[in-house]
Amino acid sequence: MGTFTENYTKMKPYNASDAIQDLQYFGEFGGVNPSISDSSTYTFLSAKTMFDTFEGNTEGCYLYSRHSSPSNLYLGEALAALEGTESANVTASGMGAITAVILQLCSSGDHLVSSRTIYGGTYAFLKNFLKRFDIAVSFVDITDPEAVAAAITDKTRMIYCESVSNPLLEVADIPTLAKLANDRGIRLVVDNTFSPLSLSPARLGAHIVVHSLTKFINGSSDAVAGAVCADSDFCLALKDVNDGAGMLLGSTLDSLRAASILKNLRTLHLRIRQHSSNAAYLAGKFREAGLRVVYPGLESHPGHQLMQRQMNPDFGFGGILTVDAGSAEKADALMEMMQRENLGYLAVSLGFYKTLFSAPGSSTSSEIPEEEQQEMGLGSGLIRFSIGLDNNIERTCERMLRCMQQLGVTSESQPAG
Repeated sequence: MGTFTENYTKMKPYNASDAIQDLQYFGEFGGVNPSISDSSTYTFLSAKTMFDTFEGNTEGCYLYSRHSSPSNLYLGEALAALEGTESANVTASGMGAITAVILQLCSSGDHLVSSRTIYGGTYAFLKNFLKRFDIAVSFVDITDPEAVAAAITDKTRMIYCESVSNPLLEVADIPTLAKLANDRGIRLVVDNTFSPLSLSPARLGAHIVVHSLTKFINGSSDAVAGAVCADSDFCLALKDVNDGAGMLLGSTLDSLRAASILKNLRTLHLRIRQHSSNAAYLAGKFREAGLRVVYPGLESHPGHQLMQRQMNPDFGFGGILTVDAGSAEKADALMEMMQRENLGYLAVSLGFYKTLFSAPGSSTSSEIPEEEQQEMGLGSGLIRFSIGLDNNIERTCERMLRCMQQLGVTSESQPAG
């Protein structure tokens, strides 16, 4: 028996796209898409089965759509195949997934360790909301395993991080964090929203993987949803009628949206390859132009080699990059100009067919106090790009660089990141 890290490096790459492809459902009338369960409540053939379902003993039976539904089950099975976990629950938002997991694992007086660079909504929940429940949080540099280990106490119940962080694109060393969690008898929870298919956290040792399905997995910016991918016992516990955070907080996804996301999930492998390819091309050209660009696929990125060791190489380094325009004024002017030039949208979120760009410091990370943003390196001029599916990325690049040159954002004097 080797160490955990030695064993993980010997694993064959997990082919999640094949696992999803191998799932096959027939609709109620033989349709190639499973029938949508358009019901809020469900019948039972016996009172005993209803009792068993309320007791949590019968998976696959349904009592009320807040508990689950056939449509949610189909999507959950596909997401479990995506992440290589035993099971998965779907929720009405990414935050619905994250908050349910945290409140399921932590009680009053408990403690958790979190990455300091995370989505602003998650940060606000951890920093502000959990105070109401007397749950303490330590925010640390997740790329420093010694700092993570030092923050763990006898009251710690979980380590929380993002596989690739929002918005600074720090890469988490998931096997090392998993070993830390295993050694201390706690859970490692990883948000994999930024890197579906590119990274498989559960295969690397994470105990629970969460997603905002709103982003890359759905890919069409027309639905809000989330997911919890974990072992069967934990997923069932979330749905327990007596103390399940998923069941009692009411974060279950609507069946119509579940069916829609399941259809879009089938093209995820094609989309992620194109997002990653386009982002890698732009990152390279932006760097050549003297821009301060951050992208895990660049050799200059501090986490480049780590991501190479962990990733599923067929799907690239992801579709997100950042550019520092130097100031909030230049960042705003550049985003507005690119939108006028039909190069994308000044909008939050990720994974759309068009490029989306936003200034995280004043949008998706605005919940983090300004002094903390500065400490972690989140400058006011930082622009987060979610790169689209452009067929002619060379043309897009030329037009973006022209916008940057007009505003004086490109400069040979700027250090490349």
